[in-house]
Amino acid sequence: MDQPKPLHVDKPWGSFDQFSLNEKSTVKILTCNPGHQLSLQKHEHRGELWVALDQGAVIEIDGRHHRPGIGESLWLPIGSTHRLSCPEGHPHAVRILEISFGTFDESDIRRLEDNYGRTP
Repeated sequence: MDQPKPLHVDKPWGSFDQFSLNEKSTVKILTCNPGHQLSLQKHEHRGELWVALDQGAVIEIDGRHHRPGIGESLWLPIGSTHRLSCPEGHPHAVRILEISFGTFDESDIRRLEDNYGRTP
């Protein structure tokens, strides 16, 4: 699966960013509270485009840590290990817009590390 190419279009009133057009996709907003993190996980049937909605998110992809600015997007290819975290002491939760491309199924999660006892 190729990385989607977000489209930015300027308009007289401002602009819009289009992330998907007539594609099979699932859209969620992930919220991570200060001092918490999602499991380190991977998916076999979907790639994900994550867009930072708040400042302060830390996104790990295949062992590399990213601190995206608001509106910055990161591509998580099928099979990549990834997780979202919000640093301890951060003044508020952080949110990520998640757009999943491919076949979406909540059971398509292989957890490699998890703070909440959900690894096999």
